Amino acid sequence: MNKVLENFPLLMYILAAKTLILCLAFAGVKIYQRRKIEQKMKKEGEAKLKKEAEKKEH
Repeated sequence: MNKVLENFPLLMYILAAKTLILCLAFAGVKIYQRRKIEQKMKKEGEAKLKKEAEKKEH
């Protein structure tokens, strides 16, 4: 039991580091997904503008 208490601070640092890594990974995934959606919406918007411009020409 005494050995566990000696290692307790180290275990807490490991737990904190693991939690931080998981949070950063989750945030990274969310940023990636948002950028992907924004690019898709931008392409759709450009395609829509192009179609409208073609209609006006005819």
